[in-house]
Amino acid sequence: MTQAPVIRIMLVDDHAIVRAGFRRLLEQRADFRVVAEAADAERAYASYVEHEPDVVVMDLSMPGVSGLDTIRRIIGRNAGARIVVFSMHEDASVAERAIQLGARGYVTKSNAPEVLASAVADVVAGRLALSPDMAKAIAMLKLRGDGNPLQALTAREFEIFRLLVTGRPAIEIAKMLNLSTKTVANYHTLIKQKLGISSDVELVLLAQRQNVLA
Repeated sequence: MTQAPVIRIMLVDDHAIVRAGFRRLLEQRADFRVVAEAADAERAYASYVEHEPDVVVMDLSMPGVSGLDTIRRIIGRNAGARIVVFSMHEDASVAERAIQLGARGYVTKSNAPEVLASAVADVVAGRLALSPDMAKAIAMLKLRGDGNPLQALTAREFEIFRLLVTGRPAIEIAKMLNLSTKTVANYHTLIKQKLGISSDVELVLLAQRQNVLA
């Protein structure tokens, strides 16, 4: 019998204990091997370049640059990169942004452990992998049509929106995303115009309603 090829995986999460749990879970399969780990976005990108894993399993919430921007950077280097998001974020709009940026899968951490392993196998096979709860949330979002105002934002605008509502100043966001402070300020104004919002307090309230801060 021909042995299945080994799938080389990189784990990205800012908690070492969580990464250790991921590793134990995934390496229960004989054809899965974790070849690299990273705790933040900068190390994640460097490790991707160094190890060129078959699949990246990535959380979105990390110190410094977010997971969404890390997806953008990795896909910018290799359009064929296979990334599975494994996150606490259960909002369909966050999942849609990740997929728009190039992620091939999205699994929420509330799922049973085997769902993540199945998602890794699916993306290697060329399939889009969504955990059942996220597939349902995205379907409901489509049924609601324009019920979610955040759908009006581009991927870059959505990323800046997420950073703004966490209270980060424009100068910090500019540094994180390699933009000028003026460009971030322009995005800030444009985002409020698109959402029909006049204040930052309203931005935060909208983020809370849409579970972006979850």
